[in-house]
Amino acid sequence: MAEQYATRLAYGDALAEYGSKEDVVVLDADLACCTMSGNFADKYPERFRNIGIAEANMMSIAAGIATTGKNVFASSFAMFAAGRAWEQVRNSIGYPRLNVKVVGTHSGVSVGEDGATHQALEDIAIMRAIPGMLVVSPSDAIETKAAVKALMDYEGPAYLRVGRIPADIINDTPDYKFELFKGYEMREGNDAAILATGLMVQEALKAHDILKAQGINARIIDIHTIKPLDEEIVLKAAKETGAIITVEEHNILGGLGGAVAELLSEKCPTRLLRIGMKDEFGKSGKPQDLFKKFGLNADNISQQVITFINK
Repeated sequence: MAEQYATRLAYGDALAEYGSKEDVVVLDADLACCTMSGNFADKYPERFRNIGIAEANMMSIAAGIATTGKNVFASSFAMFAAGRAWEQVRNSIGYPRLNVKVVGTHSGVSVGEDGATHQALEDIAIMRAIPGMLVVSPSDAIETKAAVKALMDYEGPAYLRVGRIPADIINDTPDYKFELFKGYEMREGNDAAILATGLMVQEALKAHDILKAQGINARIIDIHTIKPLDEEIVLKAAKETGAIITVEEHNILGGLGGAVAELLSEKCPTRLLRIGMKDEFGKSGKPQDLFKKFGLNADNISQQVITFINK
């Protein structure tokens, strides 16, 4: 069984590991024990502030601190960081292009028993709609740490999306290299291309093995940077396979599927299947049960791909 490590835990560890730079400041909205930004607080208490249950205020404070030349990481659950504080993120951080990294943890239906009210399924869509906002959704702990390190060197506003549950370590290979703005091809194949993001990358890899056993070679691409989208890798896959499938733990409206659809419709019309939440809210339940219910596990993904290819 693959080693597992939640991406939110990796986020906290990365803050502590790479946060020695004096310009890094971390804020949290009374959830440091869950977002794991508390790891940074333990090591660098002088550069950490708990703002309390006041996410909108936290984003305004983050913007103010950023104007002094600091690189601010502001963390909360994705539902609150992207949802409750969206106006402040847009007007106080996005509009002046300030150096604030908004971090949304506990994203998607894998929040589980907390239910629909806490399962952010719209956060990618609303954050990528903000002009100039970088949107990153890493697939495992290794990629999360690499993303945090890269964001500490990136100048400008960004949204980092991480999850609650333990996730398979899938990038522990010698040739793995993380680059902002670049998708990462994990498996070769020309029968179809599966473009996945976040925790769905591990399900896509499992689906690849299921499909391969049935004679279908699907290319697997990890799209960790959703905005700006790596047009080169997407268009190459479209031209070489003629069938694109996107997989995301997010509403198919406005997320990765939406971004890919926009690109393909403009530059390379291609058959497209969007797998994700189909304009619906989540439910309360165990994460793996919810993945199965909403067609987000490897078995369901592979069956949807087979049906799509055979049409």
